[in-house]
Amino acid sequence: MKLLKTLSLAVSLFAFAATSAFAADLNQVVKTLEEGYGTLNDVQAAFSQKTTISSVKREQKGGGELYIKKGSGSNALFRFNYDRPKQQIVSNGKQVWYYLPENKQVMVMSMAQLFEGGKSVALNYLTGMGHVSRDFNAKFAAEQKDKKGNYIIELTPKQKNPAIAKLQLTISGDAVEKFVAHGRPSYPFPIVSSVMTDQVGNITRIEYSNVKTNKGISSSKFEFKVPSGVEVIKR
Repeated sequence: MKLLKTLSLAVSLFAFAATSAFAADLNQVVKTLEEGYGTLNDVQAAFSQKTTISSVKREQKGGGELYIKKGSGSNALFRFNYDRPKQQIVSNGKQVWYYLPENKQVMVMSMAQLFEGGKSVALNYLTGMGHVSRDFNAKFAAEQKDKKGNYIIELTPKQKNPAIAKLQLTISGDAVEKFVAHGRPSYPFPIVSSVMTDQVGNITRIEYSNVKTNKGISSSKFEFKVPSGVEVIKR
């Protein structure tokens, strides 16, 4: 009986050690992200956001819920409902509404106007329609994994971009492990958090939670009806 217990304990310790020692290479982590996004049709998630304005060394915090859906064309549909500060950013893939309830104003513009000046890479990341290995040079961060075993990669645009100087993504360790084990993605949206730095040093960190994917979000979710008494500003 003692021998059986000893063997059982040894097997358990070996399994634990093997699991703890698992470490994917950079290519596997990037493929987990890219191939996961390839299976993504839509995503709903809660998010918290913190932006550090470098020029005044001031922090702005926000959060709420986001919805993203792949469109039939090159553009995606998205909705950001901010609880703090109260605002909405909505796009049906062609038009964008930026609604500020406190000001009783909504700014309306085309997708091209919103992301003009070479910001399409930022849009591709945001909507999950870009290809990381195509648009970015990738490497592991100085700390390859966080305390929860998630992988941290740093991305720099291959072409200079006004929206992004550097993008850091934290990718679910479980998603990577399952991708390596099965050879196919299990997580359509494996991003745990992102940290985007622009060309002037402003830093925006977003953390995602309660992620739900491929639930068949209706396209009507991405239309905006202007409330009565709200001023419409067109660009």
